[in-house]
Amino acid sequence: MLCKGITANPLPPADARSQSAAGPPRRGRRKQPPVRNLLDRLFPHKEEVLAFLDNFRVPFDNNQAERDLRMRTVQQQISGGFRSTAGAEAFCRIWSVLATCAKQGVALLAVLHTLLEGHTLAPSPTT
Repeated sequence: MLCKGITANPLPPADARSQSAAGPPRRGRRKQPPVRNLLDRLFPHKEEVLAFLDNFRVPFDNNQAERDLRMRTVQQQISGGFRSTAGAEAFCRIWSVLATCAKQGVALLAVLHTLLEGHTLAPSPTT
């Protein structure tokens, strides 16, 4: 699939100024179109990038990861940041546990109740 993209977007021809005697030859890498730059970055990692085509459990995008980070960003914007590093670490740890439990379908209020009573959470078996 990526090979078709590379053949459809060949490298641009060599710069005319680099071959003429009017000026010094240009140095460095030739400028490529953005599509070619993307293809060059994806090609070495094509198995990982296109894993969603073979394995339907792999999401097409990483929006869930971005959504998980969004609450931390909103907290920083609303309150202007955290007062201490320990407070930021505690917030991130609590939010991480709640996000993981939500992904596993566990009731969040029950999780908070269990943790506030001093009990630990049992890890759920992975499937």
